[in-house]
Amino acid sequence: MDLFSIKDKVAVITGASGVLGGSVARNFVKAGAKVVALGTKEEKIAATVKKLQTEGVTVIGFAGNVLDVHRMEEIADAVIAKWGRIDILLNIAGGNLPGATLMPEQRFFDMELKDWNRVTELNMNGTVYPSYVFGKRMAENGEGSIVNITSMAAMQAMTRVPGYSAAKAAVANFTQWMAMEMAMKYDGKIRVNAVAPGFFIGEQNRAVLLNPDGSLTERSHKVIANTPMRRFGEITELDGAVQFLCSPSASFITGVILPVDGGFAMFSGV
Repeated sequence: MDLFSIKDKVAVITGASGVLGGSVARNFVKAGAKVVALGTKEEKIAATVKKLQTEGVTVIGFAGNVLDVHRMEEIADAVIAKWGRIDILLNIAGGNLPGATLMPEQRFFDMELKDWNRVTELNMNGTVYPSYVFGKRMAENGEGSIVNITSMAAMQAMTRVPGYSAAKAAVANFTQWMAMEMAMKYDGKIRVNAVAPGFFIGEQNRAVLLNPDGSLTERSHKVIANTPMRRFGEITELDGAVQFLCSPSASFITGVILPVDGGFAMFSGV
C-alpha cells in the first residue's frame, strides 16, 4: 500500500515518551520510518528508545524541552548530520496541568495566572517552536509534512479547562496559518495538518474521567452521552490518522483539522 507508506521517512516526534507520542512512534517504527524520539527527561526518553528499538533499529532519541529553541536547533543539526534530512514533524508534546484545571466549585478568578501561562506556553509555543526549527530544515529540503495535536476543547467550550482550551484553539489556528504559508512559499510541497483527538483515558485526565474504583465520573457520563459511538477511544486509534496525514495519500491535503473522536464534534445531542 504505497499510498500510505512512510517507509524511510525521517520523522521527528516530540512528546515521544508520553502515551500518545509513544503509540504513534511505535506505529511509525513498524511502518519503516526513521524515528527521532524527543522527550523532556533523559531517563524516560532512553527507556522509550530502548522499547522502540524492539520494533526496529532506525530509532534515535534526544532529551530536550520543546520550549528551548537552542536545544531544538542542536537536535535538528544532529538529525541532519545522521540522516541528511527531516521529512516529518509530529508536534505531540503538550497536555494539561493540574494547576490550570478548575475544580467544579472553583471560579475562573480562583485560577493562578502562572498556571494559565504554563499550560498555554507548553501547548502553543510547544508547537510553534519545533515547527520553526524543524520546519526550517524541511524548507531547506523543499518538502515535508507537519502534524500538530489540537483538541475537542478547541472546537467548543468545555468547563474546567480554560487554559488548555485556549492553547489548543491557538494550535488549530496556527496549523491553518502555517499550512497556508508553507503551501504558498514552497510550491505546496510542505503540508501542515492537525489531529483533534476526542476523549481517551490517559494519565493526565484519569482522575477527571475515572473514580478511584474505576467507575465513570459524572464528567465521563456526559462525554459518553455526547459521543455517538458511546465509548472512549483507544490510544492506538490515533496512529492511522497521523500516518495518513504524513503519507502520499494526503498529498493534496493541508490545513485540515481531523477529528478522531467517535463523532463527538458533530453530535448535537439530539
